[in-house]
Amino acid sequence: MFEGNVFGRLDQKLQHAVADAGYSVPTPIQEQAIPRLLEGRDLIGIAQTGTGKTAAFMLPILQHLIKVRRPRRIGHPRALVLSPTRELAVQTAENARRYSALAQLPYACLIGGVSQFGQVKDLKKGAETVIACPGRLIDLMTQGIVFLDQVEMFVLDEADRMLDMGFLPDIKRIISKLPVRRQSMFFSATMSPAIAALAAELVTDPVKIEIAPEAPAVEKISQKVMFVEKARKDSLLIHLLKTHPEWTKVIVFAKMRHGADRVCKKLAREGINCAAIHSDKTQGQRTRAMEGFRRGEIRVLVATDIASRGIDVKDVSCVVNMELPLETESYVHRIGRTARAGESGVAVSFVSAEERAQLKAVERFIRKTIPVDRDQPFHCEDADRRSGHEREGLPQAPWVHPANRNRSNRKRQGHKGFQGRRQPDFGQKRNGTGE
Repeated sequence: MFEGNVFGRLDQKLQHAVADAGYSVPTPIQEQAIPRLLEGRDLIGIAQTGTGKTAAFMLPILQHLIKVRRPRRIGHPRALVLSPTRELAVQTAENARRYSALAQLPYACLIGGVSQFGQVKDLKKGAETVIACPGRLIDLMTQGIVFLDQVEMFVLDEADRMLDMGFLPDIKRIISKLPVRRQSMFFSATMSPAIAALAAELVTDPVKIEIAPEAPAVEKISQKVMFVEKARKDSLLIHLLKTHPEWTKVIVFAKMRHGADRVCKKLAREGINCAAIHSDKTQGQRTRAMEGFRRGEIRVLVATDIASRGIDVKDVSCVVNMELPLETESYVHRIGRTARAGESGVAVSFVSAEERAQLKAVERFIRKTIPVDRDQPFHCEDADRRSGHEREGLPQAPWVHPANRNRSNRKRQGHKGFQGRRQPDFGQKRNGTGE
C-alpha cells in the first residue's frame, strides 16, 4: 500500500487507517522520525504543530502497542502524551482515534474544564494510551485513578508552550512518576536554554530532528491586536464589521467548530451575510460557501484552522482571529489569506487576558511586537496590562525574566514511588479546572 515510504513499515491496520485519513506521502518530520522511533530511540523534535508531528509520534506508539501485547491494567496506561492545552489534547486524541480505529486500541483524553466522569469511564475500559493536560492528569493521579508506573512511551508535546503557561513544576512532578526505562519523545517549536535543560532530563541518547518552519512573510499585512474580554469578542466583531464597510471580504478564524457556528449565527442575526466552513460541514456545503465568498455574495467566511490552508481567495480585505491559534505557524497561515498576490491587507487578533501566552509565542515566531489598537469600545485594560505590551521591543519568555529565575531553578521536593492507592506526595488538589 505504501511501498517505498515509512508508512509501509507500519502494521496493516495502521496503514489502512492512514490511507483512510488521506495520507499518501509522509511529511519531512514523519519521514525522519518514524523509522527512528520504530527502532526504540528517544527523540527531540524541533517542529511546529502543523508539520505532521502528531502522526510522527502517534503512529509509532500505536505500532508498539499492536506488536507488544500486554494484559491491560485499569488505570495503568502504557503510553502517555502530555499536551499544554485542552484543544490540542482533544485534537491529538482525535488523531489517535482515527489511527487506531481498526486496531481497537482504547485511549483516554484527560482535560480540565469538564466533568471527569467520562474520562474515568474511558480509563476503566483499559485505556492503553492517555493524552492529557498536566493539571487534570495530576488531579486524577492524586485521586489514585491514574498511575504512570507502566508507561513505556512518553511524549512531551509543545514543550515551549508548556513553559510559557507555567507548567514546568507540574511536568517535573509527572516525570518523577515515570519508569526510568521508557522511550521518550520531546517536541518543541523552539529550543531555548531552559527548554534544552528540560529535554536533557527527559531523553537519553536522543535522535535530534529539526524541521525549519515556513518563513513568516507578513510584511505587507497591517497587523493589530485588540484586547477584549472573552465574552465580548462577538460584539467587537460585529462593531468592526459595521464600522468598516470597506471590508468587503472578511475571513474570521475560530478555534473550534461550535465556535465558528455560534459566530456565524450571531452575524446572521445582525444582517451580515456569512457562512461557516469546518470539518463537520459536508464537502458540498464547504464548496457552496467558498463559491459564494469568492463571488462576493457572502461577506464573512467563518473558518477553523482545519480549513485555513485550503482558502485561496483574491481580494480578502481583512482576517480576524477570534482566538489565537493553537500553533504559532498557523497564525502566519491564517493572516496570509489576505495580502495575496502582492496586495496589502489587514489582520486583527482579539486577545483576552487568558491568551497572553499565545500572543507572546506568536510574536516570538514572527519576530515582531504586534501593535495594539486601543481605539475601540470594548478595550480591556486588564488584558492589556497583563500582556506586558507596555514594554517595548521583542517579547521575552517568562522563564528568563529575573523575577522568575529563582522560581524556575527551585529544586523540586518529592518522594520516591507511589504511596498506596492514593498519591499524597502530589499535595493538595489543585483549584480550578485541572488544566
